[in-house]
Parts: sequence; C-alpha cells; structure tokens
Amino acid sequence: MALSRRRLLAGALGAARAAAQSGPGETAETAPPRAKPLVCLYSQVLIGIDYIDLPPIVRALGFDGLNLTVKPGGHVRPEQADTSLMPALEAIAGAGLEVPIVTTALTGLADPTAGEILGLAGVVGVPFFRPGPWRFNAPSNTLLREIAGLAAAGRSTKVAMGIQNTNDPAGATVANVTRTIRPLDPRWVGFDFDPTPAAAEGGPAAVAAAFAMAQPRLKMVTARDCRANRDPAAAGSPTPCPLGEGAVDWPRFLGLLARAKFAGPITLQIDYAPPDTLAAIRRDLAFLRKHLEAAY
Repeated sequence: MALSRRRLLAGALGAARAAAQSGPGETAETAPPRAKPLVCLYSQVLIGIDYIDLPPIVRALGFDGLNLTVKPGGHVRPEQADTSLMPALEAIAGAGLEVPIVTTALTGLADPTAGEILGLAGVVGVPFFRPGPWRFNAPSNTLLREIAGLAAAGRSTKVAMGIQNTNDPAGATVANVTRTIRPLDPRWVGFDFDPTPAAAEGGPAAVAAAFAMAQPRLKMVTARDCRANRDPAAAGSPTPCPLGEGAVDWPRFLGLLARAKFAGPITLQIDYAPPDTLAAIRRDLAFLRKHLEAAY
C-alpha cells in the first residue's frame, strides 16, 4: 500500500474516531474534554489472539481502548508496520475502541522503523507512545541524544513519549528519568507512571513522593500490582499479582490521580500467570473500575 493511500485511510479513520467520540450535535472541536481516565488493555496480555480478532473481544470485556504493542513479539511487528499497523488500527476503531498508546521498542532514530511507526500513529491521532528501555543508571550524552531524537520525531508527528518508570537494574526510577529528561520539552517527553516499583520498595508514602515528582510530566498510567519480595536473595524482584492483592494502595493512588485531574489513559497490564486469562482480566478490570468510580 502506498504511503499516500495509507495517509488517506488514516485521515478517514481519524475522522471516524473523532465522530464516534462526539455526542449528538457535537464535533471533535466542541466535544467536552474527558473527565475520567480512559481504561485500556495492554494488548500483549492477549498476544495469542490476532490483531484483527482482538478488538471485539476487548470491547466485550468492557475496555475503552487498547494499548497496542508495535514491537518484536507484539501484535504488530515493527518491520511490518507499513502493511500491518493501519489494518490493526482500523480494526480497533471499527470495534468502537480508542488507541491512545502504542507500545514500542524504539530507543532512537537509528531504528529504521521509527519514522513509519510514529508517522502512521500521528496521522491517525494516537497521542502517546511508550519507547523501549534505556539504562538510566549510566547517564550519558548518548542517552540524552537518543531520547531527544525520539522526542523530536514525536513532536513532528504529534505523538508524545511516556517513559515507564521501573526499579529494575536499568535504573529507570522516577528520579533518574526526571534528571535525564529535564532539558527536554515536557509536552513531548514524560512518564507512563507505574506505582508498583515505589509501592514495593516503600509503600504508599513512596508512591505519593514518586507521583509528585512525575506529575508535571504525566502522560499515562500503568495499572498492575505486585507483592514485595522479602527474601534478601531476591531483593528488587517483586512478584506480580492481581490488583488489590499486592503492595499498591489503590484507593489512595487513584485519589492522587483524581486530585491531579488526570483524565488520560490507564493501561491494565497483567504480568502474573493466571489459570484463566480472560477471567483474570475481568476481575482486575472490575476492581480498577470500582476504585476509579470511588475516586472520581
């Protein structure tokens, strides 16, 4: 498919999505801003289902949208983005779902797929992308150049970057990421905030402190949970678990989001291995919606 035709399809898809999000008598320009977060499923949770068949299942589960993986082993492979990304986005929109985020493995413009992924995402109107991992525990001019290059590409396509904070050996803590990206425009570089690393290490107070630091650059949020591992031999390796069974105080954290008037996307990500994946998704989604309703 030629790029010009893809762009025409993308424009039609974006117009259809804007119309679907507007109420009777409203246009995309006059529709009121969203008051509550958009709840999405991380598509990788159902990686065994083809991207064409996935959207109606996700819609039936009760989600507002999908965080679509466009990375090696994801629903759309990066090298096939030119032929597969648009059909995937069309299928998702056709099911009445939004795609506020594409999760990628991009770590710099040296990746030849970066332009295609961000270009198509931008034309359709996907507002955010999650990049691949960097090593923030070894800051360098190269690291800043890589992030700045992707940020510039995001700015040109109107797709902002949300870096996910972690407590893994790469050192992507909120403090380290904030220190690194300080020179960059906060409109285009910010956080996909995950409360679990701080919760596992220091409980609700640590989550509140990390969130306060990330809030000025908050783009999106990841919802998952974990149990802190008290075994010294496994320090820093918390065990994933269902929402509400781990270290995150969800009423308190979602209250922080509500007070911040956050209305962006929240991605439900399931890292544990349930015996019944669909049942686990329904259970975690019901838990998240219940506490979001209470907080907002």
